[in-house]
Amino acid sequence: MSADPSVTLPPATVRLRLDLAYDGTDFAGWARQPSLRSVQGVLEDALATVLRSAPRGEAPPRVTVAGRTDAGVHARGQVAHVDVAAQALAATPGRSDRAPVDALLTRLSGVLPGDVVVHRVALAPEGFDARFSALRRRYAYRVCDDAARRDPLTRTHVLWHRHALDVAAMDAAARALLGRHDFASFCKQREGATTIRTLEELTWTRPTDGPDAGLVVAHVQADAFCHSMVRALVGASLAVGEGRRPVGWPAQVLAGGRRDPAGAVVAAHGLTLEQVTYPPDEELAARADQTRARRAADDVHPLELPVEG
Repeated sequence: MSADPSVTLPPATVRLRLDLAYDGTDFAGWARQPSLRSVQGVLEDALATVLRSAPRGEAPPRVTVAGRTDAGVHARGQVAHVDVAAQALAATPGRSDRAPVDALLTRLSGVLPGDVVVHRVALAPEGFDARFSALRRRYAYRVCDDAARRDPLTRTHVLWHRHALDVAAMDAAARALLGRHDFASFCKQREGATTIRTLEELTWTRPTDGPDAGLVVAHVQADAFCHSMVRALVGASLAVGEGRRPVGWPAQVLAGGRRDPAGAVVAAHGLTLEQVTYPPDEELAARADQTRARRAADDVHPLELPVEG
């Protein structure tokens, strides 16, 4: 019998978007590493179990993430994508009438550990790439500098700082770092990787209400971040906030192009990835192409930055 030309057969694989959160305390970071517990490893293993990849003779799922977090860093608004066999996805509801993505979400909730939660599974729009389609990533870093407000229940995601901080000075110092620069002095170098980034926001506040009341909180947003960049920026800010360095010092470090030991990289546990932003669906593929092209151009033509104050 010949195939019905009016029926569109599903592709061999489908791309899924995963929205997830995790407590990074007991992870060696996002990326899978031999003999170490990682978010990627836990998530991929859970997907392989639910989709029955091994019994079907299929390759284990490989997840691509919007931002690879370091050991101990948390995420509230992480985004990833994974390509799965269409047949395996279609089989997840079993005999129920649930949509396959809903069934997959439920099954993942049943096998993932308590420190990883997938909030949403959806068919990815055409051209979607969790990493390269992203417009920006937003982080928050939380610090407590008041012994009266020190809370042992938040010790895994708030940094305790023994010295009172001048938030206004920290915020003023941060403004000079905004824009498109080579952040080599605030990044751990990786061979072949550019350190040019566009820092869109770096603000310091002391909220008076809400869950962060009384804390010192940094909101940091960029098109992307290089390794340890946010924690190095926070370290430089703390040096200003406690009076060890003047307001203009972080800008001088940026212009110098190399690390200054006075601005140490702070502990990971105060850092949380809060949100990843994407363009409208019809612009996803173009954004991914643009990001790849810009990264390639940055590797070949690094910025020549003027010396700042």
